[in-house]
Amino acid sequence: MANETLRGGCPVPFFNEDLFPTTGGHIEGRLCSPLGRLNCCVPCPMTDWAYPDNFNTAATAANWVNVVGMICCGFLLISWVVLPVEKTHRHYLSISLACAIVLMNLGFIIPLAAKPNQCFNEITPHGMDTSSVCAASGAFLLIGGWAGIMWVFLRALSLHLQICWQLVVGRNYMWFSQVLGWGIPIIGLIILLVFSGVSFRFGATCHINHENSLADFWIPLLVFAGLTVIIQFATFGYCIKVYLASLTDNSTTTEGSGMPSYSNSIRTMTPRQAYRRIRRVVQLQWRGIVIVLIIIADVIFFAVIFVFLDNTVESVRNDPEKARPWAACLIAASGDKNKCLDKAKGLVVSLPTVIAVLILLAMNGLWLLLLLGRWSMVTGWIDFFGSLSGHTTKKEFVSVDARMDIKQDPRSYEMLSRDSSKIDTVLTPISATMSPTAQGRKTPDYFGQTVRYQPHQRSFSSPRPPQQLRWDTNDGQGDAYDLPPMPPSRTYDYDSMNPLGMNRIEKEEEDEIQYSAPRSQYTQPHAPDYSRDHVFI
Repeated sequence: MANETLRGGCPVPFFNEDLFPTTGGHIEGRLCSPLGRLNCCVPCPMTDWAYPDNFNTAATAANWVNVVGMICCGFLLISWVVLPVEKTHRHYLSISLACAIVLMNLGFIIPLAAKPNQCFNEITPHGMDTSSVCAASGAFLLIGGWAGIMWVFLRALSLHLQICWQLVVGRNYMWFSQVLGWGIPIIGLIILLVFSGVSFRFGATCHINHENSLADFWIPLLVFAGLTVIIQFATFGYCIKVYLASLTDNSTTTEGSGMPSYSNSIRTMTPRQAYRRIRRVVQLQWRGIVIVLIIIADVIFFAVIFVFLDNTVESVRNDPEKARPWAACLIAASGDKNKCLDKAKGLVVSLPTVIAVLILLAMNGLWLLLLLGRWSMVTGWIDFFGSLSGHTTKKEFVSVDARMDIKQDPRSYEMLSRDSSKIDTVLTPISATMSPTAQGRKTPDYFGQTVRYQPHQRSFSSPRPPQQLRWDTNDGQGDAYDLPPMPPSRTYDYDSMNPLGMNRIEKEEEDEIQYSAPRSQYTQPHAPDYSRDHVFI
């Protein structure tokens, strides 16, 4: 009877707007049309009358996909925090993007858990002022969308700077990304909540209202999305240009050269060198490139569909004649919406398109796990839980002989200790084979006796203990380095001199000791030796 009273003369299923208060809920969300002297409104929520009965079931299924995506993002974030970097290859661009996707997933998960009432009364939907669930879900959805666009933009910009401009994105770019990636979404959320607000307009999740939504949300969001697409395709175009140039590069000097460092100029590199550098960067960043393309496509698709739906509803509110055939059908069918769904197709977006948008947004977490996750994360968690339970699973390289029990099997190879106080370990063959005894020359018996393994002093082929370096200038200085021997004094063989000939003997040589430097091994054979008969000071 209450519903019949509130109709106020309007035919089923409509209600008379004059019988409802003008405050509470989102008043602008009512869909009303004059009918004679009455102002009749469509019952809330409007989606229950414009879509089939399976709309709510499909929307709920899409929200459960968000739960799966949330679990995937949670696994990535916990792995990046707990596991070492060599297992996860974490990066602040990946971590921030995953956090943005988590915020967007919360916008769909909160209504799934709370199951809120979408309507303030029979014709008015709830707004953020009258429903805390609406405010929370709308805020998480909008800031998650803003942050997702900003972080894929920053990721595309980082790749563009590395490939096209050979700039190393370091700590300054990290702080710039953190300020831009989180500052703009927070400021944008405050602006859109003040000037637009959110309400139940499309399913159980609150979306931005129509008022000022183009200026404070959709246009800035699509601007950054467009810049991301332009930067990404500019990078692809540069890669294709360099690849085509490398095909015509006949220079032989670049065949064996390594990749140039980032400090080199672009003008000093040959096309083949540039192509090898770009190929290396793309091999390391291809997962991030795919993530950028997927998320940008999802957000643009969602923005276009929702803006089209918003404009369609507003055109019906401003021009009620567009909805008159549908309203007349509902009145003739006594409120049976199934008989009038074909008349409502021109007023709303088709159900398959709506479900496709919701599922694509929900699958962003799955794409992150597939593209940014690594199998080493699984092994890292196995090692982590193994260390907690006391079972270490760290694998080391051990030879077959080293795995044998040295206490039971003497056939083992051990590194000889240089400490004289320790017992030298011997090398014993598997089977001692004696050399045959024969007459004449005998071959030494290398296999029948125990032979010590004496490693060479400068050998790097066998394991050696680390040398203990002494830095005390007073301790052990005497035997640290051997002093070179003093050069012998030069003696003259007077017996071989010709007593009747002229023999030249300098007087200084009788009193002073000459030091003649030894002839260097690097001196050429026929080069004169200037060190002979000269005194070196």
